[in-house]
Amino acid sequence: MSHDFRRTGDLKSIGSYPVWVQRVVRETAPYKQRVVEHELFALMREGKLPLSAMRRFLVGVWPTIEQFPRFMSMNLKKIGYGDSVGEDMARRYLIQNIRVEQKHSEHWATWASSAGLTLHDLRTGQDVEEMAALAHWCWFISDQAKLAVAIAATNYAVEGATGEWSCVVCSKNNYAQSLPEDIRVPAMRWLKVHAEYDDTHPWEALDIVATLLGHAPSQQDITEVRRAIQSSYTYMKMALDSALMASIHGSFDETASNSATLGLEGLHAA
Repeated sequence: MSHDFRRTGDLKSIGSYPVWVQRVVRETAPYKQRVVEHELFALMREGKLPLSAMRRFLVGVWPTIEQFPRFMSMNLKKIGYGDSVGEDMARRYLIQNIRVEQKHSEHWATWASSAGLTLHDLRTGQDVEEMAALAHWCWFISDQAKLAVAIAATNYAVEGATGEWSCVVCSKNNYAQSLPEDIRVPAMRWLKVHAEYDDTHPWEALDIVATLLGHAPSQQDITEVRRAIQSSYTYMKMALDSALMASIHGSFDETASNSATLGLEGLHAA
């Protein structure tokens, strides 16, 4: 009996995947929910997240956003054309989405400008080591791990949780309405794109992981995939906890641009 996997069911139905994949998704789900249901996103959704925390979040997560195309390029370098069905799937996926992720960096910078942050602020953020740990982790796993594990950690876990928390923030209009009307549409573009467009990306990544490893991978492979996914969620939550602390300590307002109403001018001036 062949242990190869070729998905035949619906892409976004967990029942379409091998039993071991279903188990890994189930076992890591509580860690993902701690990200998706984090208080920071609940406050953002209601338009009540303090400016200090919003700025810290935007600056601290920037390294991950800005470098995400690089993480994908690092994985792309592991693949030769025609090596296997799973690797060909990964190759197409990564080539198609690297340019998309580059555009997302531009959207993030535009979003940051609505909080009075310039591109210089994003590049020179101070005291955000805990938040930057997510980018360091993504770099490490993309550099050191086998293809299936790295894609599980980044394109499945990070992108998947990000799409879900973006949906949380966009589930009400409170946050959008809190932004100045003249910059509202461009400032919301990153959130809207991830809430509405990136929905299939993590499922496509999961399909690649399953195809690469098949129905019966080694226990070590399964353990590495599970741990990588769990670690990505853990680093994401660490970043969110750190950003939310800014609202308690009142930090980050002085180091950012002085006005939260700079709008798009702050970005263009960088």
